[in-house]
Amino acid sequence: MIVRDWMSRRAVLSPAKTAVVDAATGAALTYKELDERATRLANYLRDQCRVQSGDRISILSQNRNEVLEAFFAAAKLTAILVPLNHRLTLPELQYILEDCEPRVLIYEREFLPVARRLRRQTAIEHYVALDESEEGNESSVVYEAALSSASGDAVEVEHFEAEAPALIIYTSGTTGRPKGALLSHRMLTWNSINTIIGWDITSDDVTTINAPLFHTGGFNVLTLPLLHVGATVVMMRGFDAEEALRCIEQHRCTIFFGVPTMFQMMLESPRFEATDFSSLRFFISGGAPCPVPLIEAYQKKNVAFTQGYGLTEVGPNCFKLSLEDAVRKAGSIGFPTFHSEARLVDEKGRDVRRGRVGELILKGGHVCSGYWRNAEATRAAMSDCWFYTGDLARQDEDGYYYIVGRAKDIIISGGENIYPAEVEAVLHSHPSVASAALVGLPDAKWGETPVAAVVARRGSSPTADEILEFCSGRLARYKIPKRVFFVSEFPLLASGKVFKRALREELQKELSDGG
Repeated sequence: MIVRDWMSRRAVLSPAKTAVVDAATGAALTYKELDERATRLANYLRDQCRVQSGDRISILSQNRNEVLEAFFAAAKLTAILVPLNHRLTLPELQYILEDCEPRVLIYEREFLPVARRLRRQTAIEHYVALDESEEGNESSVVYEAALSSASGDAVEVEHFEAEAPALIIYTSGTTGRPKGALLSHRMLTWNSINTIIGWDITSDDVTTINAPLFHTGGFNVLTLPLLHVGATVVMMRGFDAEEALRCIEQHRCTIFFGVPTMFQMMLESPRFEATDFSSLRFFISGGAPCPVPLIEAYQKKNVAFTQGYGLTEVGPNCFKLSLEDAVRKAGSIGFPTFHSEARLVDEKGRDVRRGRVGELILKGGHVCSGYWRNAEATRAAMSDCWFYTGDLARQDEDGYYYIVGRAKDIIISGGENIYPAEVEAVLHSHPSVASAALVGLPDAKWGETPVAAVVARRGSSPTADEILEFCSGRLARYKIPKRVFFVSEFPLLASGKVFKRALREELQKELSDGG
């Protein structure tokens, strides 16, 4: 049986346990208090905004406790929360809002100008302001006033099916218009179960939430699984290396998730060496292969380091690499989690032999229900309950899985396939390279040629020739980058991954300008 209302259960099972802490203010909510606030919000949305089962509630905010309250309020109503990427432009936000047609927009003070423009350009009926504003919130209702005026009575629904969507998370749209992934109550529950089993999570665990809550890394890597099991999350507004290190130490965090870019930024922080990591059971890296030197730098602090794999549509915790394999099998995502099935297939859907590259497809209760109002995209991604991830992977002789790149990121040079992750792993092993990314640029003779963008380690000044010489003997000649560009930073997606389309455009422009 899938439970619709996690918070009402937690309020009974662990009422006095701290559920969430605001990192900036130190204010904390117990599970009982979180449930009470979510219940009042649900009653307000139902009674004053006429929100019914299946209606959408959008929220435009940086990370804060109220985003979780809105999620659990929507779940109580069997409505759907749509967390909006606050980094998007107004036309991008308008497209998403016109696509999902929310009845309500909840927003914080920082985005009041955006809310005003959306009020004129969309059909959203109700606006709720998370904060009082000196500029005035026009006809918006202030959040705390809404909660104060609402009933605290338990929310009942006539009918509930586990397949009902609880979240719509819009993909980053790197290949076109964003698509809204439908994350059902069933999917979120099974992702949580996989996570709790895979990472041995208990009610004693504490973590920071630094990934944005409009991204699956914010909601589904650790937030919902920890709240499911009755643990504690510390809410950061967003990622800041020094603040993350402070929170780990101050709140005695036991688990910490980040993408490699975040771990590199923390390593380079002046606070890193002095930080007490003794409370941590392990770090989890995801989103991209983690360079071995980065893993080793953290292990010197006596902290275990491991990796996982997932994506919005199937949950972020589909694979786990065991702690003891973090260096021995560096770059591997390990094995599928307990309730996940995986295959590697060719372009005709046939299983490939071990050692060969194929598209990773996944099956299990943690797979999404498809895409919001996009039957074509749903059909393209799902077949016979298998989700086609678009990621290319291989298994080594021991059965460990390795992601070698996105299908769309394959570089085909002179008929040879070049998988960026393989080349990037070699570049990352250079002692003067902090981070690297490989993209393909058009070439009249070869179709495409691989070029590398490199961020040098602080205090290092490697040359392009040094890096290319380093690759020689470690990579086949056709895989070695034809050029090396040095950059101060990479364009990043909200998830912290390198935005390769933007990087490719930047490098192409530099070449066109004579760089």
